[in-house]
Amino acid sequence: MKEALSFLHLIATALNSGDLRPSLYRVLEILSSAMGMHRGAITIMNPLRQEIRIEAAHGLSAEAIQRGRYKPGEGITGRVIQSGRPIIVPQVSKEPLFLNRTGEHQAAAGERELSFICVPVMKGQQVVGALSMDKPYDPARDLDESMQFLTVVAAMVAQRVAHLEALQWEKEAHSAENRRLREELARKYSITNLVGNSNKMREVFQMISQVCRSNATVLIRGESGTGKELCASAIHYNSPRSKEPFVKVNCAALPANLIESELFGHEKGAFTGAIRQKPGKFEMANKGTIFLDEIGSIGLDVQASLLRVLQEKEFERVGGYKTLKVDVRIIAATNRNLEEAVEKNEFREDLYYRLNVFPIYMPPLRERKTDVLLLAEYFLERYAKENGKDVRRISTPAIDMLMQYHWPGNVRELENCVERAILLCDGGVIHSYHLPPTLQTGKETDTAPGRSLEDAVSALEREMIIDALKTTRGNVGKAAALLSTTVRKMGYKMDRYGVDYKDYR
Repeated sequence: MKEALSFLHLIATALNSGDLRPSLYRVLEILSSAMGMHRGAITIMNPLRQEIRIEAAHGLSAEAIQRGRYKPGEGITGRVIQSGRPIIVPQVSKEPLFLNRTGEHQAAAGERELSFICVPVMKGQQVVGALSMDKPYDPARDLDESMQFLTVVAAMVAQRVAHLEALQWEKEAHSAENRRLREELARKYSITNLVGNSNKMREVFQMISQVCRSNATVLIRGESGTGKELCASAIHYNSPRSKEPFVKVNCAALPANLIESELFGHEKGAFTGAIRQKPGKFEMANKGTIFLDEIGSIGLDVQASLLRVLQEKEFERVGGYKTLKVDVRIIAATNRNLEEAVEKNEFREDLYYRLNVFPIYMPPLRERKTDVLLLAEYFLERYAKENGKDVRRISTPAIDMLMQYHWPGNVRELENCVERAILLCDGGVIHSYHLPPTLQTGKETDTAPGRSLEDAVSALEREMIIDALKTTRGNVGKAAALLSTTVRKMGYKMDRYGVDYKDYR
């Protein structure tokens, strides 16, 4: 009894000193001395993968530890973890449930038979792992006594193992989630997800493909709403830095007195309210990419610091003296005429040339009218799915209105326009009256002054007949039923308006 207490004291001391994993190995070494243990292992359960693996072992090779993986209920160890009850195997060679996954829990030629004991490691009522050992078989030995001693040791290591388990699985869950998010972002911002097949957009795609694999600074030019941020994302997520941070900064949204602190960080006490040290966006983007949107709005004092980062890849935090080095790719964007700003001394000429290494021009929507319908259909599918609506297409008059509008808000305005139409639409087709009033002039809605009521009604009837035929793929009977009329009346109206059902099959 006194000897057992002495060993338990050694185990308690080992568990309370040093790092966790070395202390577990020390516990197994003590058990080897105390109980004549041949081999031993502490296994833990991964609830995310539903897998049991060896965390610490004594008398097992590295290869054997790697092989020692089980599912709950599999083998003796798996059954102990699944049931929460200890198991004693007096003679390993006579136990069919003993898997010997490690390949080492067996007596070599000329060696004695082995006994195996496995007890659960419990945290409250939850099984978090198992403690197992084998020792030479002796028919006179009381294995129940050995099991009781091992159970006490398992209770002592339970808290430490549970802590390790929680930390490891949390880290693994975060890593898995980060991988999933990176893959999702890479798909979302791939070049193929930039919608457009006009000549101007093909030029943009070509330029992105040329620059994305390099570390060159990129300046994206274009009006507001043309997709400059989407272009920057496509460059980053198709670059060698895609697994590193992508930090976005809207320079126009930051107050002039705070922008330097946001970009470069500040030291504690650097100014009123600086109660702790804060890293800046450049530090957060180290090894990755920083996107400086609306770069033309920053002041001349910050421009000097930004120029230094571009040239020397170094800076100091506000209120600090330590020079920090960063490895950051810079992508900037602006809708401002920087050349004009340089002439007015509102933007540093040297910074302009540092930024304008590889310019990309995002064309406004009015210069890529062939992409309007393509974008509209893309947003139609996206927002119909997002809002749970069965809206499948846009009517011909509505398409005409979209094509004739000059789109001062560019792609962003078109996106908002289609989303609004989806919310207003109760059927499967977006009509002209679902579009915003800004698109509905008298000419475009067929209500221009001087047009007779009969002509307006005829235009509406023709539009409804064509929509019905499109929906039913040219089936006149189904189209008539859809419009709550007869096939005879439908045929009469089609002849009157020059509509041929064959055109819609």
